Amino acid sequence: MSLSNHYEHFAAAFVRGKLGIDGTDEEVLEQAGELRLHRFKRSNQLPRVRKVLGTLHGLAPERLLDLGTGRGVFLWPLLEEFPELEVTCVDVLDYRVADLQALSRGGLSRVTALNCPLEAMPFADREFPVVTMLEVLEHTPDPLRALTEVSRVCDRSLIVSVPSHEDDNPEHLHLFNSNQLKSWLQSLGFARVKLDGVLNHIVVLAQR
Repeated sequence: MSLSNHYEHFAAAFVRGKLGIDGTDEEVLEQAGELRLHRFKRSNQLPRVRKVLGTLHGLAPERLLDLGTGRGVFLWPLLEEFPELEVTCVDVLDYRVADLQALSRGGLSRVTALNCPLEAMPFADREFPVVTMLEVLEHTPDPLRALTEVSRVCDRSLIVSVPSHEDDNPEHLHLFNSNQLKSWLQSLGFARVKLDGVLNHIVVLAQR
């Protein structure tokens, strides 16, 4: 099966982990059957993804916590661009966490995933040097409480992206402005807060 416009290596790891089979990426993908591989379509040219990846090159983390990983729109280009990076993924949907865990079983051992609420994560204080939280905060019932917990587990740098305009997504509970985000993050101990506008989104880099 040719998936030239997909992240084939990660799709193959997913299929291996789900079906418990082995072989080359091409051989494994031929056996994907009913498994849906649309989530592995390339997303590395999305402006907000490019912006965050560029920022991460400057930070050069060895470990990273990605909150609200979801379908992996950001995860796949992250893993491709940083081939040595260890990533811990958090999501609140069981089936998405199960899919992410399949990657590890399929050979992508630098990815771990767990289901837990953003407001109560089972990590030590300042455990992760870098935390990413992309297209997540607008979904949280209590965004300041969530950010407070995120700041607890973040040691150096936090990257957040949120929509900059109202839209028709019924799952979006909040719309933030730059001043509000900067005030919250400074109150949580981030001394440097940089905000950029990127095609209908605000991307924030907050650093201790």
